[in-house]
Amino acid sequence: MPVLPRPALMLVTDLARAPAGGDAGAWLVARVAAAAEGGVNVVQLREKRLDTPARIALGMLVREAIAGGALLLVNDDVEAARAIGADGVHLPARGSPRDIRPRLGREMVISCAVHSIEEAVRAADAGADLVVAGTVFPSASHPGGATLGIAGLRAICDAVRLPVIAVGGMTADTAGEAIAAGAAGVAAIGALLDAPDGAEAARRLRTALEAALRVGRCA
Repeated sequence: MPVLPRPALMLVTDLARAPAGGDAGAWLVARVAAAAEGGVNVVQLREKRLDTPARIALGMLVREAIAGGALLLVNDDVEAARAIGADGVHLPARGSPRDIRPRLGREMVISCAVHSIEEAVRAADAGADLVVAGTVFPSASHPGGATLGIAGLRAICDAVRLPVIAVGGMTADTAGEAIAAGAAGVAAIGALLDAPDGAEAARRLRTALEAALRVGRCA
């Protein structure tokens, strides 16, 4: 089974952020490639609006773009993940690793979205390999939604022995707080996809994560 890199810097894809009038798929693949160049080491293909064939076609291009330099997880589509040759599947909070593990074996990672201690413990008990916890801070992806805050993130990290990736409002200014709370890494959408220079944005996040990790080791 692939090992989650530490610290993990996950790019969550979102075709809806592509500029109007262009080739959204080509735009996304270019942004993924730039982010991987800058230090992203996990990519979650999240495109919920695509059907499985379209998700497979896009996923093949994304896999080629990262060229083995990052883990590739596919959101809630086992068929697409297997066809793409992805490293794993990311499940929504309602999903259960126990239901899909027989189809994936131990060769693929199962990630679960969680929003509370209860969901994190349930995911761990069902066999998840990692959890993505959020929303930590207010974010454009979930405007007006409930947030965990750093205290909530820390409580989840303390409750499970799985790697926890923090999501929601993650930037170079907030990523260090997530690591200090016990997270194994952070996930970002807008901070990477909306930046003028995706590679440089990833480098700034990577630098912040590694600096926070060094401080934690010295503490």
